Amino acid sequence: MKDPNFYMLAKTMHGLEEVLANELKDLGAQSVKIQKRAVSFKGDNGFMYKANLNLRTCLRILKPIKTFQAKDEKELYENILKMNWSRYLDVNKTFATHATTTSEVFSHSKYASLLVKDGIADFFRNKYGKRPNVNPKDPDISINLHVNKHTCTISLDSSGESLHKRGYKVNTIIAPMNEVLASGLILLSGWNKKDNFHDPMCGSGTILIEAAMIANNIPANIFRNNFGFEKWKDFDSELFEKIKDVSLNKEIEFKGSITGGDNFQKAVRICRKNIENALMFENIKVKNEDFFETKINENTFVIFNPPYGERIELGINEFYKKIGDSLKNNYKNCIAWLISSDIDNLKMIGLKPTKKIELMNGNLKCSFREFKIYEGSKKSKKLV
Repeated sequence: MKDPNFYMLAKTMHGLEEVLANELKDLGAQSVKIQKRAVSFKGDNGFMYKANLNLRTCLRILKPIKTFQAKDEKELYENILKMNWSRYLDVNKTFATHATTTSEVFSHSKYASLLVKDGIADFFRNKYGKRPNVNPKDPDISINLHVNKHTCTISLDSSGESLHKRGYKVNTIIAPMNEVLASGLILLSGWNKKDNFHDPMCGSGTILIEAAMIANNIPANIFRNNFGFEKWKDFDSELFEKIKDVSLNKEIEFKGSITGGDNFQKAVRICRKNIENALMFENIKVKNEDFFETKINENTFVIFNPPYGERIELGINEFYKKIGDSLKNNYKNCIAWLISSDIDNLKMIGLKPTKKIELMNGNLKCSFREFKIYEGSKKSKKLV
């Protein structure tokens, strides 16, 4: 009997590879191996559905279908042309191609992607006398080419749109945090999912909503309208519905509070709308309040992403100094984590971080830092 399991590749952000690997192991993946901004693993079709639905720190899941060597563009095109594309795509359906390259020969990813598109189109034209159309925005099948030197891997993209697009955001403020990164911060922080959780600069609410979904064990992508695999020829809709039902039945009740604040009124309005859209209005409470003038209850777990640019009314040095002063005076006996790309000014906080984790937020190098805020002697206080 043929083994139903196959290799897949889960893509993620720099710094979240280990978190994603742990998520995959917890879900039941086999042969989990950490790579650069990715984790490879084995599972069957049902596991692929479950992984897309549940993984919090994954951007997309690729299913490799062919690996070959190509020394030049002609050889790449010919290998694509030789593949039996009718196994995956009907002539009356649509497709899109994407490429990532780390190769001197295939130095332009857009041109490599174009060669894949031409090879697929010509396969159908040779066989049926017509070709499927390209639809870059909403294709029936999305095909990924990865080139490393001369090794080319063709994969089907089982996710479709990036998995950070959860489906609950109706609006955002300037430079909103990526949902995958927000979940990654929470999982990296070691929050025990029991203590109260607070984001004092909550913006459009991404960290708060991801925290609530984690605390209540709600599948990360339950609000998405569709996944790439739903248009595949072998899609099993009955199996997928069963997997959704099982995943939702694992929901638990969080007994603590999840709260947020922001001094920007528009952000609070947007945040509340997103919370409502995520069906979390009973779980998350948000206030229009100034971080620098608000005291927080002891033993609260805090994660925040300080704003920058037009939302900062102070000079940047003074802003970070005031963050440190406020943590020291108003967040006693709390654990506070913050992420910032302003590495130089982080030292203006004036508190010694107990942990530092280097991450990437898009193209920005960031530092995610933990501060344990004690009142009095460290020895005399028991933290959360």
